[in-house]
Amino acid sequence: MKQLIQNLKTGETSLEDIPVPVPGNGEILIRTTNSLVSLGTERMLVEFSKANLMQKARQQPEKVKQVLEKIKSDGLLPTLDTVFKRLEEPLPLGYCNAGIIVKTGSGVAGFAAGDRVASNGKHAEYVCIPQNLVAKVPESVSNEKAAFTVIGSISLQGIRLCKPEYGETIVVIGLGLVGLLAVQMLQSNGCQVIGIDIDDYKCEMARRWGAITFNPQKGHDPVMGVMDKTKGIGADGVIITASSSTNEIISQAARMSRKRGRIILVGVTGLNINRAEFYEKELTFQVSCSYGPGRYDESYEKKGIDYPLPFVRWTEKRNFEAVLDAIARGGLKVEELITEKVKLDDYKDIYESMGKSKSIASIIEYYNESSYDKNNNNTVILRKQSFRRSKAVTGFIGAGNFTKMTMLPALKGTGAEFKYIASSGGVSGTTLAKKFGFTHSTTDYKEILNDEEIDTVFISTRHSSHSKFVIESLNAGKNVFVEKPLALNSDQLAEIIKVHNYTRSGETPPSLSVGFNRRFSPHIQYMKKTLGYDPCKMNIVATMNAGFIPSNVWVHDMEIGGGRIIGEACHYMDLCVYLTGSEIISVCMNSMGLEAQENTDNASILLKFKNGSNAVINYFANGAKSYSKERVEVYANQSVLIMDNFRTTKGYGIKGFKGLKSRMDKGHRAQFAEYIKRIKEGGEPLIDFGELVNVTKASFATIKSLKENSWINID
Repeated sequence: MKQLIQNLKTGETSLEDIPVPVPGNGEILIRTTNSLVSLGTERMLVEFSKANLMQKARQQPEKVKQVLEKIKSDGLLPTLDTVFKRLEEPLPLGYCNAGIIVKTGSGVAGFAAGDRVASNGKHAEYVCIPQNLVAKVPESVSNEKAAFTVIGSISLQGIRLCKPEYGETIVVIGLGLVGLLAVQMLQSNGCQVIGIDIDDYKCEMARRWGAITFNPQKGHDPVMGVMDKTKGIGADGVIITASSSTNEIISQAARMSRKRGRIILVGVTGLNINRAEFYEKELTFQVSCSYGPGRYDESYEKKGIDYPLPFVRWTEKRNFEAVLDAIARGGLKVEELITEKVKLDDYKDIYESMGKSKSIASIIEYYNESSYDKNNNNTVILRKQSFRRSKAVTGFIGAGNFTKMTMLPALKGTGAEFKYIASSGGVSGTTLAKKFGFTHSTTDYKEILNDEEIDTVFISTRHSSHSKFVIESLNAGKNVFVEKPLALNSDQLAEIIKVHNYTRSGETPPSLSVGFNRRFSPHIQYMKKTLGYDPCKMNIVATMNAGFIPSNVWVHDMEIGGGRIIGEACHYMDLCVYLTGSEIISVCMNSMGLEAQENTDNASILLKFKNGSNAVINYFANGAKSYSKERVEVYANQSVLIMDNFRTTKGYGIKGFKGLKSRMDKGHRAQFAEYIKRIKEGGEPLIDFGELVNVTKASFATIKSLKENSWINID
């Protein structure tokens, strides 16, 4: 299929061949008939991508601060490498889509193939959308009009927050598409509407629907104009839908408001607020969040858990439905806003004239149904190549940041053959496939499992899916490398053990490895060599200054991410097993705070080992980012070894110890080089399966220990 993509590094807008997505649980696959170009939002993205690096930095000063902090902890070159790779990430354009349902995933209710729907899908021939972001289109509403649903809900949510009453005066600053839709809705609500914009054409459109308008560029003073039209009282509410960096807009909104007026920001503007202007009138100010309640809530959008209607009357989906009903009744006239209609192949007619055009709403038209048969494919073949006589022919399941930033760069040059990469949406996978020379990009991971040439599968998806993909890959006879953690609970681990231990008659069993890369770092290897491969008892203190991650991010969800202890602290449990040369026999964890929370990311973990060694793992999320992220101290034989952030290793009390200094090296390259070598040449597994199981069980035991406030023995 075809999809519009924006390159943030080069500024290029392109139409790319992308595999058709596969609907997962709670998702709906839609064939697009029309999509609407949001000229305000999309113009900002296009202009940002065309800016040079310095201009981009000026537009995002908070990002610059993060970069400077990362330079302090990780070094200049690794930080710059990260920044440039981030800029290479493809950005799918669009969020106003209308089309016809092709297929529904499991768990979807109330929708069926053939239904006409509106959604926040991208500019793509097919889109896969969670059911709470999809609304049925009434029979009397064309798909062309339905494409206004999502952007209309942005206007509607701003109005709902403003809470206008019949007869009030509401000012709309910025008469772009969102502003003009707001004008119509406010008129229908019985308000006197005053519109402000610097474009005469847009002011004229607002006047057609009964609004009073002012154009500051024509010498009109908007504040004086509003005060005049309200007999000196001021506006009851001001809705800002403009996009500008100036602070003057928020100041004008305050000065034109009545005492205790309401100001709602829907657009983007400078927010250097003059306290006196707000203080004297006791004004309220609120920022509107996109389509309404539920936006950016993973439980609502991804898991499909709706908010109860008696308690949350207007969710984002119910706002979609309200806009569609208004269009059906004729209360919202969107056809008058359409400036141009273009075919998908002619997208440049819109994007190359952004910033110059007077367009308000541009509609992209997609091909008729018969044209879709040849494009409906879950796999895109980028080039043809036979791997029949090769080893280490790989397929990747997952094309996220870790795959892009770490795995693929580290695997480059190891001799691995890149055949398939699978991603849920197809965009990230296809971009990486082109960059790293894959022959196939797919949205159906089973293509990888069914391909006889592929002997090795790399898994780098969300943690909750790791065990599923590991089990299916092993059953398909593939070698498996899965990024940590191996599993999130004992049932998943038990199933992996069962499948791993089953050997087909006459066949060499596939190998399984987990991405515990720290033990392969030259710094850890140096420490291990110094300690000896049959070491004595030792004490280890390992500290991870992990950094703060907001509580709503998926890693904290115990069902999806497993929490940061199971999901990330397992790295250091494996590292301690490697350094001590012994398995963990018992665990005790204490977390910060008086109440135990299983998804804590501020905790100290005590480990006892079979050979008598002890370890303390401090996993903290409340430290400064500018400080070293990782540190390991080993106390043994009247000596001390200290590794700091995988950049320096020092020794005390060790004769002839010279220490080690390098660029940050966490062992990824060495790990993958050795892994591919063993796939090609044979040999023992990269990490003993028993150690993988021991560390995984120990990670589960930390949570049990926290709940029971006691030591937990490892079976």
